[in-house]
Amino acid sequence: MQYNSTIEDKNMTDGSAKAAYVSMKGVGHKYDPRPETPMVVQGIDLDIHRHEFVAVVGPSGCGKSTLLRMVAGLLIPSHGHVSVFNLPVTEPRDDVGIVFQKANLLPWLTVRKNVLFPLKHKYGSYSASDEKRANELLEMAGLTQFADKMPDELSGGMQQRVGIVRALLLNPDILLMDEPFSALDALTREQIGFDLLAIWKEHPKTVLFITHSISEAVLLSDRILVMSKRPGTVLDLIEVDLPRPRSAKTINSPRFAELTDKIRGYIYEPNVPA
Repeated sequence: MQYNSTIEDKNMTDGSAKAAYVSMKGVGHKYDPRPETPMVVQGIDLDIHRHEFVAVVGPSGCGKSTLLRMVAGLLIPSHGHVSVFNLPVTEPRDDVGIVFQKANLLPWLTVRKNVLFPLKHKYGSYSASDEKRANELLEMAGLTQFADKMPDELSGGMQQRVGIVRALLLNPDILLMDEPFSALDALTREQIGFDLLAIWKEHPKTVLFITHSISEAVLLSDRILVMSKRPGTVLDLIEVDLPRPRSAKTINSPRFAELTDKIRGYIYEPNVPA
């Protein structure tokens, strides 16, 4: 079954090996076209390169999820341009996977069948090789023994891992994650963050990750886009110069504390220089 698209040859022009996989130029959006309606986000410029992990943080309501929805093709920006692989984003794409705040698993299907559901929905069936890949991904996520369980037999963290595996089944080149751990308790959230890093190391993707957690953003990311309150603009784009692989020791390092304090300064004391 030919469902995976390889984009480097298909969509990137000659000499563009270093071109951004995701690009936002002067992006702004408002949900009501009337002139008096305020913008949700405005003036957003961001390039995300191959296999880069970029997090977005900012106050509640600043437009973080709006940015993600525009990259996903679920929204068309009111101003500016969003492109993926040098092509304008006008609709959802098969080579862009999305993980939402909730796993949204189908309660009448087993874990394995939930993972395979996108293929069943899109193509009407799936092959033995598709099942093999689903089993491999479930094993990678530590879910093999739960493959034939129903979703309500899993913890919240396990359900979110199933959601990540489901998004990876089509082998997307870009993974968009919209606060995927927000419903989890602190300990589970930290553990699944490490699980995500392990999965990302095994199957590198270009990731745009929306979160309210500053420490989570620092732990996971290569760069962090810090947004202002609405209308959301770019306050800073911070390089996370922490060595990989990251672990619990990373969280206790002085540099980790410096980076989290810098971001907190932007969000909680926006008028004080960071």
